[in-house]
Amino acid sequence: MKHMKKLLTLAVVSSIALSSKAQLFYAQGGANLANITKNSAGETEDNNMLTTFNVGIMGRFGLSKTVDLETGLLFTGRGSKAETYWNGGADYVKAKFNPYYIEVPLNLVLSVPMQNSTSLFFNAGPYAAIGVAGKSKLETKIGPIESKTESDIEFSNDDPFTSEQEDAAYNRLKRFDYGINLGAGFDLKSVILKVNYGLGLAKINSTETDNSSDDKNKYRTLSMSVGIPLSR
Repeated sequence: MKHMKKLLTLAVVSSIALSSKAQLFYAQGGANLANITKNSAGETEDNNMLTTFNVGIMGRFGLSKTVDLETGLLFTGRGSKAETYWNGGADYVKAKFNPYYIEVPLNLVLSVPMQNSTSLFFNAGPYAAIGVAGKSKLETKIGPIESKTESDIEFSNDDPFTSEQEDAAYNRLKRFDYGINLGAGFDLKSVILKVNYGLGLAKINSTETDNSSDDKNKYRTLSMSVGIPLSR
């Protein structure tokens, strides 16, 4: 736990320090369509997609008009849902799994200038994220009997600087997630429109240690965001 707090503090301070040197500094917010892979091939099911959100601060360094680096600090939701209905929809089971992470991305940004000082851009790069909160909800209705339960999502207190997976349990997630971001958007000067796909590379269950064995139980997150420039 002590190492986790140190790493979280380092990520926050480093991101703020880097962003403070940015030439373009903007606030970002938007919607996430989150999912979790279901098989070894990394496939997801559309009806398990969960709508959540992302919000944070991002910055670019102004290396050139066409090539730049981008980083920041995001509070972002992941997870999935499952809904089963029968008896004409009168009876159902609804489950929602919605963890939240603090994410630090590092993107290479390629811009294509357009008219009126606007540009089309593409971004790609790694991200690291730390789980900080979340809820798991279950709602059922069978005939006249209705039930709702809600519980906090628990994260393992693994030390990421060791090879062991400490504090692992079947009812806990890994504290740390990492992966690759791929995206594109338009910089319209007064507003930045972005679409991003987060490809998680870490298996989310804390008892799973071999992330490269297959692509089951990994996050997949499609984000659509709007950025408001705070400085250029």
